[in-house]
Formats: sequence, structure tokens, C-alpha cells
Amino acid sequence: MSDVSIAGDPLAFPHLARTDLPQHPTTVAGYARLVREIAADRDRWAPLVRYDALTRWYARLETGPGYEVWLLSWLPGQSSGFHDHGRSAGVMTVVEGELVERSLTDAGEGARVLAPGSRRVFSAGYLHEVVNAALEPAVSIHLYTPGLVEMNQYGTAAPGRQAQHEDRRQHQA
Repeated sequence: MSDVSIAGDPLAFPHLARTDLPQHPTTVAGYARLVREIAADRDRWAPLVRYDALTRWYARLETGPGYEVWLLSWLPGQSSGFHDHGRSAGVMTVVEGELVERSLTDAGEGARVLAPGSRRVFSAGYLHEVVNAALEPAVSIHLYTPGLVEMNQYGTAAPGRQAQHEDRRQHQA
């Protein structure tokens, strides 16, 4: 006896042989596209948004093979603090309000304002801080690949912070 004779021909049941299922992303461009699509689907994420006066609020929106997507809300003054995402790389976009991203690189400290639609792509080990420096709440969507399992905090940025970051990276190598 064969599987077909026992269970029947799977192609005879169209729902078992679907080819129109979305493919999971595997490239930076694919992850950026997914974040853009989720951000554009306001009905999907807007009903989930909550605000917490004590801390940033967050909820996982989606997981897939090798990635996860998070929704975050930020009240004025709320900040992530300087951190990295361990081995995870990612893509983030602002969907409401405005955020400021401060980063530390070999070239020094930089800052950029992230308005709605702004997207940032970052590699594993990227050191940054995100803060709502505006007077209105903000909402952002973040994708991490692989899924986020660590977030190393570094406190406030000080002149020696970059050297500490470089020392940490050398110890990981």
C-alpha cells in the first residue's frame, strides 16, 4: 500500500497544495519589505497599541523562521537607553509620531530624527538609543533576525562609551 492509496491524492484537495502562500523573507531587502507591509496595514497593528506611563510598551506582532516583529509605543521622554541587540540584526520603522535615534560608531556619536515612514536597518552589535524627544506619543515597528534573545544595555553615553563598546566587541571575537 502507498500513502496515496491510504490518504488519497493530496493534489485532489486544493487547500493542501496551495502555492500562493507568502514566502518568508531571507534577505535584508525582504525584511525591509515585510516591515513596510506591516506598517502600511494600520488595521493590523493600531488596535493593539497601548501606552504605559512607566515604560515603553511592546507586543510581538509576528514570528517566522529566523525572525520576529515587534510593535512598540513611546510616550514623550521614554527611551530605550543605549543598547545593542546581541547577535540580532534588524529593521525598524516609525509609524506614528517622531523618534530620535542616537548611535555610537567608530566615527563617533550621531543622531537622526525618525519621522513616520523612516526606516533604519542595523547589523548585529549595532549600538544605539531610541528616544521620544517630542511632545506627542510615537509608535514603531521592529523586526529582528534572528529573533531577539538578548539586549545588552550600556547606560548613558559618555566619552568613554565608544571605547567600552570596542572592548566588548573584541572580547566577543
